[in-house]
Amino acid sequence: MLYATTLPSPVGELALVGTDAALTGLWLERRAFLDATAGCVVEDRPDAAPLRLGREWIAAYFAGRRPSIDALPLAPGGTPFRQLIWRLLRAIPYGECVTYGELARAAARALHKERMSSRAVGGAVGRNPLSIIIPCHRVVGAGGNLTGYGGGIARKIRLLELEGVDMRRFSLPRHGKYAVL
Repeated sequence: MLYATTLPSPVGELALVGTDAALTGLWLERRAFLDATAGCVVEDRPDAAPLRLGREWIAAYFAGRRPSIDALPLAPGGTPFRQLIWRLLRAIPYGECVTYGELARAAARALHKERMSSRAVGGAVGRNPLSIIIPCHRVVGAGGNLTGYGGGIARKIRLLELEGVDMRRFSLPRHGKYAVL
């Protein structure tokens, strides 16, 4: 059984999902939430312990208190490769950013490989079911290009600004899916 609740935030309404034991999803977009829970029985139960902890964590995060990810019971579902990438994302410090290339090199080291595709890493980052908590917004493109955030570039910018990141070193994407017109 999955439990869900929604909560307001400075970046819009969030959908939080979990089981009796752990958080399994946090989405910024209703469509992503619906896609991820399609075919599942989901009960509106904001009092479930993991959801309560998640709401408290989110409130602390948006209040600028830098809550620890380790304080939350997390159980995102994914392949072993995705799990590795999500563990690497969790290690990115609050207020700091890494590139997809840096993340790919870290994954290659963890897998004892010579190289790792930045695209493969980007695919795993993009399938992160615990947005904000597992901080995929802290990953940027080569040269500081603010690309690749499913919640939209404006939300990515807002989250990075909240964390005190100096946004002057970043640029908006000019081509592709995330281009700013």
